[in-house]
Amino acid sequence: MADKTYDAIVIGGGHHGTIIAPYLAKAGMKVGVFERLDHLGGGAISYEDTPAPGFRGNFCAHFTRFYGHPVYKEFNLRDEGLEYVFPDTNEAAIFDDDTAYVSYAAFPVVNPQTGETRFSEENVKKTYEEIARFSKPDAETYLDLTEKYRDIIRPAFGRSKFSLPTPWGTPDALEELLSDPKSGLDPSMQFMTCKQVARYFFESPELRILSMRGFMTSAGIFPDDVPGISLIISNIHLVLAWEPAAIAKGASGAITDALISAGKKLGAEYFVNTDVDKLIIKNGKAKGIRLTDGTEIGARQLVVGDVGTPQLFTRLIEEEHINSEMKRRLATNLYDRGHAWWGTLALHELPQYKVAKDNPDINATPRTYWASKDLAYMENRYVHELFLLGIGSKFFCLTAPDTVWDPTRAPEGKHTVLFEEYTCPAGFFSRKEWRQLTDDFVDSLIQQWEQYAPNMTKDNIIDYRITPPMDLQDTHLDMREGSWSEGAMSATQSLRFRGLPGGFRTFISNLYMCSSAMPGGGGIGRSSSFNCYRVIAEDFGFPKPKL
Repeated sequence: MADKTYDAIVIGGGHHGTIIAPYLAKAGMKVGVFERLDHLGGGAISYEDTPAPGFRGNFCAHFTRFYGHPVYKEFNLRDEGLEYVFPDTNEAAIFDDDTAYVSYAAFPVVNPQTGETRFSEENVKKTYEEIARFSKPDAETYLDLTEKYRDIIRPAFGRSKFSLPTPWGTPDALEELLSDPKSGLDPSMQFMTCKQVARYFFESPELRILSMRGFMTSAGIFPDDVPGISLIISNIHLVLAWEPAAIAKGASGAITDALISAGKKLGAEYFVNTDVDKLIIKNGKAKGIRLTDGTEIGARQLVVGDVGTPQLFTRLIEEEHINSEMKRRLATNLYDRGHAWWGTLALHELPQYKVAKDNPDINATPRTYWASKDLAYMENRYVHELFLLGIGSKFFCLTAPDTVWDPTRAPEGKHTVLFEEYTCPAGFFSRKEWRQLTDDFVDSLIQQWEQYAPNMTKDNIIDYRITPPMDLQDTHLDMREGSWSEGAMSATQSLRFRGLPGGFRTFISNLYMCSSAMPGGGGIGRSSSFNCYRVIAEDFGFPKPKL
């Protein structure tokens, strides 16, 4: 007999567990969420007094746009404390020859309370002029693609974002674009590498480099990987700044706080430091869980796993329930992409870039890259150096000066800046080697950053917190090899091909999966938990969630 019983059990209180819990509770279910760590939210958390007393830094997730997720309106998360600031600038790239590019959102937010956007001819003109400074052909391409995006691609992208994957052979909303000659897309793009995509759409080294780096930002994949049509569109809209950047007030942990508040008001119960040992299966049905302390928790109706595919099917389910096809599928799940040096600097003053003399907006752009304008190096050598040495000789570094818009993250007059630079899987080096590599990386980071912003010296840095892949793997079991994306997100592990056969419904009755290992993929505000609940609602006759 179970020690306690719920209608629905959620294994894992990560980001997607905190999304699906209020949906289940709103459907009238008694919900229990069980998390192994000492906090909820997965990657959507923030630490107080990090990286120094009085500062607040994000652990992992940073660029969220969660105001656009259906759960934001369904549970009125703004009233639960989740608010966003929307900078007019979007993305900037600063190169080592003292040139730069600043972009402005083509669809800026005009109502911060609802997230409503409106097409801006003024911002399009500003971005066009920025691109035309280094490439007139790319500037004309920008205008052409922006028109196609506004009229054709954006509506399809909106339809696809929170839709269930279609069966193989049935085109989804984005795949339908490949047959539309007015879209500017064609079927061959499904098979192009990131490098080929960058070459196809752009002529200049500036935008080709930014495009290839953008694939790393969005999906953790490299120039010779095949992204698929969904990631191609996501990449171009980052490079060309079609959609607005968004800064969560109070940092990314505000997302988790708002979701938990909404869930608790509906009766959901949350438990931390509560490790699930095994899934209880009887007669082919999920009936509950057993904790590592021996406690058994019963599930009257269903169990949802907000855990990765390997953890659920190799750690939590007894081998007798796994067939040979499942084993083959598990063996094909790769974790060889999505590894980064990720951290936050506490600063006396924000970076003051040399190129800001031409456009002061450079110093206040939410996604600011500084990078070598060595296209051949990015295309052919960069990844090889990362996998051989752990650190590239030339950085393509993403930074975010968040205290420009959210001063709550630092003491008065001080600042925080995020940084992200790519590296290799955790298993490539020993723990001792990672410790040395981390010291080497920080030295190189400061040395290279100072070339772009002379005030970025050691004296300007109060402290820093950095998370290499080895540390990420230790705390988050589903981020194998330190892969923030919970598995590679190239085309063969994306959309309908992500996860295992059966999708959100697993091969065990009443067991569902909602994590980043499912269609939707890694990142905050993706669709996996929302679509998992749609499937559950269909199976149990619950009201459909609002889009």
